[in-house]
Amino acid sequence: MSDTGNSSRHSTGRRDESYKENSLSLVGAVSMGTGVMIGAGIFALTGQVAEQAGGLFPFAFLAAALVSAFSAYSYVKVSNAYPSAGGIAMYLKKAYGKGTMTAACALLMYFSMVINESLVARTFGTYALQLFDVDKSSWLVPALGVGLLAFAFGINVAGNRFIGAFSMVTALIKVGGITLFALVGLWLSGFSFESVAVDNQTSAGGLLAAVALSILAYKGFTTITNSGAEIIDPHRNVSRAIIISLSICVAVYFLVALAVAGNLSLGEIVEARDFVLAEAARPAFGDWGLWFTVAQAVVATVSGVIASVFAVSRVLTMLTDMGLVPHRHFGMPGDIQTHTLVYTIVIAMVLTVFFDLSRIASLGAIFYLIMDIAVHWGVLRYLRKDVGANPVVLLTAIFLDVVVLGAFLVVKVQSDPLVLYVSLAGLLLIFAGERLFLGWREDG
Repeated sequence: MSDTGNSSRHSTGRRDESYKENSLSLVGAVSMGTGVMIGAGIFALTGQVAEQAGGLFPFAFLAAALVSAFSAYSYVKVSNAYPSAGGIAMYLKKAYGKGTMTAACALLMYFSMVINESLVARTFGTYALQLFDVDKSSWLVPALGVGLLAFAFGINVAGNRFIGAFSMVTALIKVGGITLFALVGLWLSGFSFESVAVDNQTSAGGLLAAVALSILAYKGFTTITNSGAEIIDPHRNVSRAIIISLSICVAVYFLVALAVAGNLSLGEIVEARDFVLAEAARPAFGDWGLWFTVAQAVVATVSGVIASVFAVSRVLTMLTDMGLVPHRHFGMPGDIQTHTLVYTIVIAMVLTVFFDLSRIASLGAIFYLIMDIAVHWGVLRYLRKDVGANPVVLLTAIFLDVVVLGAFLVVKVQSDPLVLYVSLAGLLLIFAGERLFLGWREDG
């Protein structure tokens, strides 16, 4: 073992020890996972998924859950063996070493989560304005999103224990409230699902593209791995939290999708794609239902951003500790953890101001799926025997990701090529930038 390796290991150990007094329980970890998933998923993506999948959009959420379940296998196996505060960054390092592949793929995960935060922030603004006679394209949407991100920064500065308790309370409110919305909505619709059918808007490519977007509604489970060293008994509870969070979310998503289909036509769903749950509440519940749904969206998006910022800033901290990304404090007080929190919030604010919901979601899906493929390949190629992973499951996970990503890219070439140009530019900047930075460090 090299001195550098020993230094890195001891540094990580000291960081993990420093989190023990603020450890998260299994319930807290599940609350964080569901907090990120539900905040980003059902409110922000239902309309966009329906636009791609047509009348089969509820089943896109089920298919995405299946893909995510295969993906979760790699994370569960590695987290059981190597729980870490750096989560995916540490998993990639175990597989690929301290090089460009680890740094670039970890940054893809980081940026996909930051993109997710801007997606949720804009969703917060869009739903909050449903209570007022304000156009959905108003400047108030990004302004409210930026305000939410600033609030999330303040909450994260308060510490881990407060975040764990906050996530637990809001997760109960969200899961209970959204499930109530779904069940009552289904009952009032007479369990009619006229919008759920194969129609002229349904195609194999569109359905797979919808699955790619739906995966964003589940990828929040990876934030649990980013807090691995902060979870009590992480060798068992990280994997348990992942499985429980995914199970809760797939049930909630499918019920809500059916409730939306029972109260709105497909055309109405697509028309109101950025605030579809609020629109579905109008015929089902009237004004009281609208207020209830908006309140649920506010709770979901606020808690989702807070939990996401908490987890993703730790990825950047771990990369900084490993010397894989440059760091400048710009005169800011506090430690590296505080600085990475500031960087995360600022980037999310910029995205919130300049990108709409559809393009934010598309960028997040592309970055995440590429990173996910890299994780599975790393486990298959380098860690399979160490963590006891089944190669058939790993190959299946890679195959599903490639199929879904390929279909999504084909659809975007036809409908919104700008997303592909921006994604390609981002990938080139990340990989080339990391290659140059790491080369410079070696020469220095």
